[in-house]
Amino acid sequence: MEESQILTEEFVCASGKVIGHLCLNAKETLNALTLEMIDQLASVLVRWQADENIVCVILSGSGEKAFCAGGDIKKLYHSIIDNDHGPNTYATNFFSREYRLDYLIHTFGKPVICWGGGIVMGGGMGLIAGASHRIVTENTTMAMPEISIGLFPDVGGSWFLNRMTGHLGLFAGLTGIRMKAADTLFARLADYYLDSGQWNSLVESLVKLAWGDDQKTNHQMVSVLLQSLSQQPDTTSLLESNHELINQMMDEKSPVDILDNVRRAPEHAWLIRPKQTLEQGCPVTAWLIYEQLRRGKEMLLADVFRMELNMAIQCTRHRDLAEGVRALLIDRTKDPAWSHSAMTEVPMALIDEYFIMKWPENRHPLADL
Repeated sequence: MEESQILTEEFVCASGKVIGHLCLNAKETLNALTLEMIDQLASVLVRWQADENIVCVILSGSGEKAFCAGGDIKKLYHSIIDNDHGPNTYATNFFSREYRLDYLIHTFGKPVICWGGGIVMGGGMGLIAGASHRIVTENTTMAMPEISIGLFPDVGGSWFLNRMTGHLGLFAGLTGIRMKAADTLFARLADYYLDSGQWNSLVESLVKLAWGDDQKTNHQMVSVLLQSLSQQPDTTSLLESNHELINQMMDEKSPVDILDNVRRAPEHAWLIRPKQTLEQGCPVTAWLIYEQLRRGKEMLLADVFRMELNMAIQCTRHRDLAEGVRALLIDRTKDPAWSHSAMTEVPMALIDEYFIMKWPENRHPLADL
């Protein structure tokens, strides 16, 4: 019998209340999200949200390598090719149901604790970003590397990248920089640092709390407990050490100017990979990232997800996404032939297209959020 890709368990607390635990269980793919996993997560969370006996939810990933490394991008690629970059039911279902799940976590009400150990990228960032209590460990690596495949930082990236310290969100989106635990804490992507060996003591401590029916009190109890367990990372944050330089590089009116700044920046070992990623990444994506953060800055969360769904479906209609996935994950040639060879060649009229989708009968799939 095939093992479920989502494991559920319930911890009965001393108070008689229950903590629900959801564990992503696809170690061979670094717990990457499939549509089936998304639907399972959403189904359980909706049930637990309505259950007065469930007072808290924990999200985690199986294995030591990853909480969640992203989404099932290969299946998305094949759906794009099979539909010849046209209307794509699978893509619409995948993105809309993934974003709906992320929105549910953001608005869950009850405490949601996310154990973000190991790799947390793409779709995994969408899950942890919505949690009320976000934990990282000594193994954590966070990133939004979509510029390398011709997508954009979705799953609410327009929301949580805009809430990072200074211009770090724009920098993270444009360069796909890999952030360690200290970086995520400084950048406001995480709240607490625990050693990976503290998992059992965390669960044991949560079970002993005096859970009640008041959600505000329950949130406060979790915050106090996690603060008491939290430690300081052993390493310093490169993002913090270079915060002033990053802000200077990103403080421009276009990604073209930002790229010029990055190229002129002092030679630093930590900047080599982010610089290469920005230079070699999809020029259209660079503009999309800049625009999504500019447009999304004052948006409500629901409007952010509606905007990103428009953008995501447009990515399946244009050729950069399929080409980027082909080069990086299918053929593994790492030689994407982007639709435009440089950011200076990308017309703004094209970028504007990505923010518009004419849904049948003007019915947006996320209209009810």
